Amino acid sequence: MIILPFTSPEVRLETAGGKGANLARLTRAGFPVPRGFIVSTDAYRAFVEANRWLPTIESAVESLSAENAGALEKASAQIRAAFSLGVIPTEVETAIRTAYAEFNDAPVAVRSSATAEDLPDLSFAGQQDTYLNIIGIDELLKAIINCWSSLWTARAIGYRMRNHISHRDVALAVVVQEMIPSDVSGVMFTANPLTGSLREVVIDATFGLGEALVSGQVEPDHYVVDTVSNAIVSKKLGAKEISTRGLTGGGVKTMQEDASNRQALTDDEILQVATLGMQVQKEYDFPQDIEWAFADGKPYLLQSRAITSLYPLPETSHDPLKIWFSFAAIQGVLGPYTPLGQDEIRLLISGAARIFGANTHFTKIDVMLPAGERLWMRISDVMRYPLGSKIAKNILPILEPSVGKIIFQLSAEPKLGAGRGKLKFSTIRRLAHFGLPVIGRVIRTMHKPEKARAEFDSLIEQELSKMNISATRDMLNRLAQRIEFMETRSSAAFPVLLPRFIPMLAPSIILLNALTELAAQTSEGEHGFSPLALEVTRGIPNNVTTQMDLALWDTARLLQADEPSLDMFNASDARTLARHYLNGTLPPVAQNAITRFMDQYGMRGIAEIDMGQPRWREEPTSVMQSLQSYLKITDENFAPDVLFARGAKTAQEAIRKLAAAARRQRGGWLKERMVRFAARRIRVLMGAREAPKFFIIRMMGIIRNELLASGADLEQAGILNKADDIFFLHVDELKSLANNEPRDWKALVAERRSVYEREARRRQIPLVLVSDGRAFYEGVGAEEEGSTVIAGSPVSPGVAEGIVHIIFNPHESQLAPGEILVCPATDPAWTPLFMSAGGLITEIGGMMTHGSVVAREYGIPAVVGVHQATTRLKTGQRIRIDGTAGKIVIIE
Repeated sequence: MIILPFTSPEVRLETAGGKGANLARLTRAGFPVPRGFIVSTDAYRAFVEANRWLPTIESAVESLSAENAGALEKASAQIRAAFSLGVIPTEVETAIRTAYAEFNDAPVAVRSSATAEDLPDLSFAGQQDTYLNIIGIDELLKAIINCWSSLWTARAIGYRMRNHISHRDVALAVVVQEMIPSDVSGVMFTANPLTGSLREVVIDATFGLGEALVSGQVEPDHYVVDTVSNAIVSKKLGAKEISTRGLTGGGVKTMQEDASNRQALTDDEILQVATLGMQVQKEYDFPQDIEWAFADGKPYLLQSRAITSLYPLPETSHDPLKIWFSFAAIQGVLGPYTPLGQDEIRLLISGAARIFGANTHFTKIDVMLPAGERLWMRISDVMRYPLGSKIAKNILPILEPSVGKIIFQLSAEPKLGAGRGKLKFSTIRRLAHFGLPVIGRVIRTMHKPEKARAEFDSLIEQELSKMNISATRDMLNRLAQRIEFMETRSSAAFPVLLPRFIPMLAPSIILLNALTELAAQTSEGEHGFSPLALEVTRGIPNNVTTQMDLALWDTARLLQADEPSLDMFNASDARTLARHYLNGTLPPVAQNAITRFMDQYGMRGIAEIDMGQPRWREEPTSVMQSLQSYLKITDENFAPDVLFARGAKTAQEAIRKLAAAARRQRGGWLKERMVRFAARRIRVLMGAREAPKFFIIRMMGIIRNELLASGADLEQAGILNKADDIFFLHVDELKSLANNEPRDWKALVAERRSVYEREARRRQIPLVLVSDGRAFYEGVGAEEEGSTVIAGSPVSPGVAEGIVHIIFNPHESQLAPGEILVCPATDPAWTPLFMSAGGLITEIGGMMTHGSVVAREYGIPAVVGVHQATTRLKTGQRIRIDGTAGKIVIIE
């Protein structure tokens, strides 16, 4: 169908494009939309086919880079020149003439409407062209051809490439609308695009047509309306020095205005526009970016699309306010989680809740919810109680300083009601039921730390030995058994671990804080702080992550001593080596040594807390890269085992210095004993910090293997395309599949993968979300943007100078010895890089995140929680990192 009225049931995204589909929807819903029609995408395709331009288009965009502006402009010019010479097919032109005849040559606006624009996740705002005040059929036909060709502007081509949208799949419709001679026009956001607040409508307004505003030529008035109280909360009058007006014979002109002291909209009109905006938002059930106009005292809607820049919320609420912090901020996984990976984490949390008497199915757990395919933990409930508020304000800065800083600021907001809640007796009883035995274990751990640690390690091995499954022969029954195994074992993990782990971790943290306070009072302290307390944590024994890194170093030494292995590792890239390992074709020494390593640690991997992510034993490229980096370490003084031993020696020297300094103080004999008491227990117990996660990763490795086996069954049966598609389904869906319920599972997985890939491209991930829509991104050093000194949180003392190496994915990069590793975050799979690093800088993290712990153990200076570190620093820069003061100095 060539022409589609706004009321046509044929108006869909694929026929009318985003803009046309939205205007038709608003028209059908009764909103004040100027009358018009849509020249459908069929007309565009007929035009391209009739003029035989598809080869021209494909040759012009072939092998283009989205970042090469010059090449994009050249390709665009070539395509648009071809379009300008084109002839509209007769049947298309006839249909357009017939539709336009109803306007009696009245002025119209001609707007491009692409099939890949104004979508909930991609706006494409400003990518295609608009032509205003078009009069006469000849001018209309020219404008339509120009709109068609604007599908191929340089910015549109580049935008599609950056968002992985096929050029072949897009087409363009054209909206032809009655021209509104606007007295005032502008744009409106039904949520504040800067803060994300859902209770604020933001309006920009100027005199005349909106073209000058949307093209950035005029400084408009800026109004903010609180939609809860229906009140204008701020007004800022812009200069409005120019306006765009329609000409009598067609076209528009720009005029000078003297309007800086005139309000474009009256207060009543501001509220009228805001109310209209909220009605549109209700229609779409999502915040909208709206273009509007006022003519003769009447408002009109010219366009509406989703505000794509807003980060989605787990749930919305203005009162009571809910606050969520990023699970990624604690785990160092900034990317999205697979659907089954999300379910696995929530299963673990539901098990933890059972400890406190909350027997809730994992899908009903509301303290951890997904948003943007990532997980968010609700902290506001805890903060409403006096004790909980105090704990949150003290613990969160240790876990992630930037999160702690943001939460502290939000705690003062009245709608949160921090510290005002009263605990119910039943809650106190449940806390006591859990806490009293834990306190008893803490006391026993303090008394005999070595015994407590041995018993904890033994408990973990006993639990892992229980994890086996005997699956039936029937494929769907096997799947059902494996899902039940996943649910049962995952929900049981924390009830077993937490009551025994907290008595291990809590004393080490308490004693480290006490030692820090004690050290600050000695002559070794400076300005109330002594790095010697942190140096006590150097070379901590029995940390599973450290042991893994040292095992990899031992593997590298075996390769170094074997000529065929060394030759292959020197001559091949990491991906080739990974392929040889998986095929069993490495030299025998290398194959056997790496196999032994994988037997112990092959269940680990990048973003390993998401069970849907590949493990090292499946994708060993990053292990090969680490081995290649280790093989470059030729100076024994920089060998990881030597560095670790040196760290342990440094720790003992720090203990000696602190004890001696304490002995010189008043009551010195007691303080000296306290130092030695605390230091011994810190070194025995703190290494357990990584043990629970390693247990969970090992458990996930077993479950993942089972599920991959079912995935292979489903692939062979033609139900899924690939074995790992199984991780893009939720638990309840896999149960339905196991019950043989009919559904297009391949299509569902394809949709989920598309969402996952879209979220993986999201550049900014908030640290904290508030249920009124606000999102907080700022790190510790945000206030020092642009300075040669960058601030962060000090987590591992020492000073190092070196070359910056920014790494986003350890699968894709090696680290040369002595380079300063700069990355968004780390999880244990990153730590093999630490052995080559001269220092560590991360955008998120805290004193007790694993990267900080391991950096301290290796003696690597580390500063974490550094706002936008990966953009403020550049690979190749020379910097000085001070892990004691939390400062980074850019030298060159």
